[in-house]
Amino acid sequence: MKLVLLSGGSGKRLWPLSNDLRSKQFLKVLEDDEGSRVSMVQRVWGQVTEAGFAGSGYIATGSSQTELIRGQLGADVPLIIEPTRRDTFPAIALAAAYLFSVEKVDPDETVAVLPVDPYVEERFFTTVASLDGVLRETGADLALIGVKPTYPSEKYGYIVPEEGVEAHEGSFQVGGFREKPSEQAAEELIARGALWNCGVFAFRLGYMLNIMEAKGISFSYEQLSSDYSSLESISFDYEVVERANNVAAVAYDGYWKDLGTWNTLTEEMKDTRMGRGIVSDDCVNTHLVNETDIPVTILGLSNIIVAASPDGILVAEKGASTKLKDFIGYGQRPMYEERRWGWVRVLDDRAYEDGTSVLTKRVGIEGGKSIGYRLQQHREEVWTVVKGEGEFICNGTYMKVRAGNVLHIPMKTLHGVRATSDLEFISVQTGPRHLENSIMELYSSWEEIEQNCMRA
Repeated sequence: MKLVLLSGGSGKRLWPLSNDLRSKQFLKVLEDDEGSRVSMVQRVWGQVTEAGFAGSGYIATGSSQTELIRGQLGADVPLIIEPTRRDTFPAIALAAAYLFSVEKVDPDETVAVLPVDPYVEERFFTTVASLDGVLRETGADLALIGVKPTYPSEKYGYIVPEEGVEAHEGSFQVGGFREKPSEQAAEELIARGALWNCGVFAFRLGYMLNIMEAKGISFSYEQLSSDYSSLESISFDYEVVERANNVAAVAYDGYWKDLGTWNTLTEEMKDTRMGRGIVSDDCVNTHLVNETDIPVTILGLSNIIVAASPDGILVAEKGASTKLKDFIGYGQRPMYEERRWGWVRVLDDRAYEDGTSVLTKRVGIEGGKSIGYRLQQHREEVWTVVKGEGEFICNGTYMKVRAGNVLHIPMKTLHGVRATSDLEFISVQTGPRHLENSIMELYSSWEEIEQNCMRA
């Protein structure tokens, strides 16, 4: 059995901590058993490993998230990379092509797909593992997992059993789906045995390949990656699940929660305050999450979330935070990014009438990590080292750098840096705004740079 975790998202529902480059699953706001801060993706990948899926699990993600995933999970995490952001059907088709053409998975093998960020108990993955047996025992095309509802929620979709069809050893035949019903309708659905749809389903790889063949979609991962932008952007639920004739489902009665909004996420946070600031003792159910150096003080307010980051500040009543994505549209660049080697924070971004721009960033590189050997085709940079020590190579010339050094890097100049201790520098980039991302990288690792780029 293969496990594919879908990692995507636009980064709006947990703004201002999340943005287009750092979706909710990467926010380190949860705690592991040792009390260390972890993200949702780190938590679930640890559970996948504990459940015995480490050798058969993959993460399907967009190219913009690969550095962040590898930074949080390690360089060896198996990734299936989407060239552009599409919907879940193209993503799963690409995963199927990868498993078939690259991993040589047998078409008869079961593939289970689930979101990368479920907040569940470890035994949830025992239920995931059972889907293989459900497919083989029932002959169903698809097998789903539904969560037994604890209340008539209007926020979730429901899996509705087929009336008059007996359950088969823990699974039942699906009669239909209902998306976000009213509370009264949800009560009626629950009385009929309906389950919350948690977005988990399984199929034999050959089933998906047959669908792709009927649509003229290539089985070759390389070819499909090349053609990816031409695929229709549509969800797997609409394109496959709701059109399938034979769908089985199994119930999961353990703890499950969607941490996609501030009010649900803060329910799983052990501390009411993260970052610099104060929440007074007379505040009830109020949380502060502050990623800035500016102190924030909250006095006498209850049921409030205050979140601050370089991208902005949110002050909201927790119930109202579910509407957040309807109000976020500032059109600004992500002001904070995590990278596999550290982080980048935008300090200032100025555009001028002549078409040039000046972008100022604070860049942090963790000790022992490095930025690849690269050049800016249309921008020049000035780096001012403000913390730590490192090694710097510019057009083959090697030098050691430390706090206080100023480095001028003309455009089209190859350069790379490695931190021997935690290193920070201020980068001021100057050049045309529309050519900001014209970067070419020759080597990505420091070992390659040392072997190929250093002058004798």
